[in-house]
Amino acid sequence: MKNDATPNPPPVKLDEIAQIAVTVTDLARSRDFYQNVLGMQFLFDAGTMVFFQCGKVRFAIGTSATPVAPSGAILYFRVPDIHSAHETLTVKGVVFSRAPFRVARMADHDLWLAPFRDPDGNPIELMCELPHTDSSAAG
Repeated sequence: MKNDATPNPPPVKLDEIAQIAVTVTDLARSRDFYQNVLGMQFLFDAGTMVFFQCGKVRFAIGTSATPVAPSGAILYFRVPDIHSAHETLTVKGVVFSRAPFRVARMADHDLWLAPFRDPDGNPIELMCELPHTDSSAAG
């Protein structure tokens, strides 16, 4: 009997995310949110799914035949200016659970976050790396 298994298969190294999908309850409402509020670039519709381009990653939203709870995963979107992005999205109706706050002081920058949720309650955070500041607005 011949053994077709490779004795020492090469290691797998996952180092690039190609696509992320999030389950939603109302496809039209969520498409509007991700496209018109968050400004994602629409790619195409595919039945119960809508696809966007988000940098190098394809982002999909889709409905499910079974009820789902909001994801335990958090989507972090890098923005160049977290304060400006927070202000712009607030004007567009996004409700943040917390204003932008400094999470960590790194060697050469500060890491900032601003959390909110999509229409289905999926957690999302703006993320920004800013030069050090001594601002009293830092959290």
